[in-house]
Amino acid sequence: MTRLKTAAAAFEGAAEQLFDRLRDRDEAAERLFDRLRGNELADRAFYSASELANFSLLWHAFAWARATSPRGRRQALRVSTALVVESALVNGPIKSAFNRSRPLADCDHPHRLRQPITSSFPSGHASAAAVAASLLSESRRHRWPYWAAAWVVAASRVHVRIHHASDVVVGTLVGAAIARLFKKIWPLR
Repeated sequence: MTRLKTAAAAFEGAAEQLFDRLRDRDEAAERLFDRLRGNELADRAFYSASELANFSLLWHAFAWARATSPRGRRQALRVSTALVVESALVNGPIKSAFNRSRPLADCDHPHRLRQPITSSFPSGHASAAAVAASLLSESRRHRWPYWAAAWVVAASRVHVRIHHASDVVVGTLVGAAIARLFKKIWPLR
């Protein structure tokens, strides 16, 4: 048990060092988003995207809206299954391994916003967006709408001050890895 506690303490120390190194980059991203904050259109777009993507509802809706044939239903089931796995992994063991606090919002939010209680690192919205965009665009000529929506959702988490920019970047990478794994274990036919 002592070895486990020692390993856990070492991991926590390494995570804190990583977050300290990322702080300057996160603050630079905050300054960029500060230019948009307070803009009525930007606030409405980013807050809406953030809310629509809660519990991956936006991505499930995109997947099942295309489920008009047996193949479409199989694809939608694949996307929904991947999103359930992504959520279980990211919101379970991955976020539990890190205890990063969320950015402190020094102002009131101009729109409705659900406040998560889990660790900030990594962003579940960004990982779900990457999973969904990757799988939804896999066999489509028009991939850009899915990736554009994924970008807006991921960026929205920084704009609304729920995540640090590095949380979003790592969340996107985690989502891309999960999508790649799903493409291997459940290929389209």
